Amino acid sequence: MARIKFGTDGWRAVMAESFTFDNVRMVARAIARYVRHHGLAGRGIVIGYDTRFLSDKFAQAVAEVMVSEGIPVFLTASFCPTPVTAFAVVSQRAAGAVMITASHNPPEYNGMKFIPEYGGPALPDVTDEIENYINEMLEGEKGAAAGAAAAAALGVSAGETAAAADGGVPAAEAAITRIDPRAEYLAHLEKVIDVEGIRRRPLKVVTDSMYGCGQGYLEEFLARAGCQVEPLRNRCDPLFGGIVPEPMGRWLKELQETVVQKGADLGLALDGDADRFGIVDRHGQYFTANQALYLYLDHLLRTRPHRGPVARTVATTHMLDRIAAAHGLAVEETAVGFKYIGQSLRERGAVLGGEESGGMSMHGHIPEKDGILAAALMAEVVAVSGRDPGELDEEIQRRYGPLVSERLDLHTAPAEKERIAARLKEFAPAEIAGLRVLERNTTDGVKFLLEGGRWALIRPSGTEPLFRLYVEAEDREVLRRIQDAVREELGLFR
Repeated sequence: MARIKFGTDGWRAVMAESFTFDNVRMVARAIARYVRHHGLAGRGIVIGYDTRFLSDKFAQAVAEVMVSEGIPVFLTASFCPTPVTAFAVVSQRAAGAVMITASHNPPEYNGMKFIPEYGGPALPDVTDEIENYINEMLEGEKGAAAGAAAAAALGVSAGETAAAADGGVPAAEAAITRIDPRAEYLAHLEKVIDVEGIRRRPLKVVTDSMYGCGQGYLEEFLARAGCQVEPLRNRCDPLFGGIVPEPMGRWLKELQETVVQKGADLGLALDGDADRFGIVDRHGQYFTANQALYLYLDHLLRTRPHRGPVARTVATTHMLDRIAAAHGLAVEETAVGFKYIGQSLRERGAVLGGEESGGMSMHGHIPEKDGILAAALMAEVVAVSGRDPGELDEEIQRRYGPLVSERLDLHTAPAEKERIAARLKEFAPAEIAGLRVLERNTTDGVKFLLEGGRWALIRPSGTEPLFRLYVEAEDREVLRRIQDAVREELGLFR
């Protein structure tokens, strides 16, 4: 079987290929061993799941494993967003959570995330330990198979051999408690979002759940804040209506068109498990996560007293750095993966943490990326300022200098990927596109800081034969020059 490995945000695989009930149970048992090893079993495990095919059945299988391991279970009564499941960990004082979701992946995928007791993504030391338990079980299965063959030759039953290998320990009895964390989560959201500010200028908002498990959350929150809400794709569909549930421009055409048709102030989208967000302004213009993040930071520094560092990944806009510097705040640059952003929020009190792929959280909230929070905060930004996101963006560009950013996914053949990756390790030019290289950064991939505040980052995908090229510059012309120069040097033309 293919190796089970946790990526930047959990284990994901194609259903019926690697994501099977047997493998889900094995991963669940490894998580149970982690919880027991750290003395947390008595606190119980929260289990949530999304709207994908069989997610509820996979969640039930995980619950049964936890029960057999003597760990109490808090199973969500229905599908539940990842950030709400993470919130339930904190509110229940649980040992952690297992979330069944493949987030924004295509519909044939499913996945599992482990969320530790602090209510944020698991750091590598945690997932490494869980993977070690999985590998031990796989080795044990090989040994058990060999033992069963030997026992058969001696006339000993396979059942007797399995009982001996298991140590003869009976499964512990534990309750499965059904929970619905929705009301408590929304009550918390009303404490971190300026609801009164929204009520003073209620908006007309189109929401897009993309057939995912975030349906109903934004609608209820905004309606209670006095907004007129028009929901889109607000029902369960395991095939996601033929789209990929990722709230980026190409998948939000219906939202963009509906915002314009309805004369709405704002369009707000969530991905499949509601931990990522998408923003559309009243003109139907899609706003990237990078743009939204610096609007959030500027707004929070205007309206909130808390001060602390700003956390961003290596691939995220440096406009955050400019705004932070103007307020005397440090910036923490992390590897890609919200687990590192969550660590900054949790341990060092970051004002804001974000990533260009649509993850965001803030001080006072759980250290997990939360699309519902991000969407609600954009409603606050627009209502309190009385201005459209496009107008606010123009103001930021005037105050701090223009910046545009873009990510390209460049596909290649597997053999070519190896060649280019080897070349990238040695790639250390003095200049790119005629611009002097000031620093070569290998935090995650290879990032070049260029004169004039421009930069380029090249990262190989961990799972696919492709490279991601991120570039930021003062205008599209310079951005294209940098992109072309990097692609020419590395032979990335696809």
